[in-house]
Amino acid sequence: MPINIEIKAACAHQEKIKRILEDKQAIFKGIDHQIDTYFMVSKGRLKLREGTIENHLIHYHRADQAGPKQSTVTLFKTDPDSTLKQILTESVGTKVVVDKLRAIYFIDNVKFHLDSVQGLGQFVEIEAIDTDGTISISQLQEQCEYYMQLFDIQSEDLLTESYSDMLKQE
Repeated sequence: MPINIEIKAACAHQEKIKRILEDKQAIFKGIDHQIDTYFMVSKGRLKLREGTIENHLIHYHRADQAGPKQSTVTLFKTDPDSTLKQILTESVGTKVVVDKLRAIYFIDNVKFHLDSVQGLGQFVEIEAIDTDGTISISQLQEQCEYYMQLFDIQSEDLLTESYSDMLKQE
């Protein structure tokens, strides 16, 4: 099961981060218009991501805390034309829908998102990812902290909650 160390932060300087990623020769995957539908579940979070690049059913566990945090993730690649969303909506119910534009970049095992979330604003996410058990938690933590410092992410900008939790409070 993949393990991530990740942060999410409010971001008023996405263009600066984009230039840093380009200078570091990050691989740009594109701009993805993503609709994340969160479902009512008793453990963790379950969302269906419908995008122009990424389409997955995602179940994950992550603590709500500021700063780098560990997340365990299970992904299932989905067919955008399937009836999965209808089945989940009818069987367990919808919690909230997050609509965002996401620029996706990679440097080695680290994934970067520059997000513009409808109703919330602009954000940056850093995910240091271990897919096969070869990278230690401390190495993932170091990677995440390195990019936080490089991007000049301040502690007051770090978010504890997911976009879904923030939208539920609106």
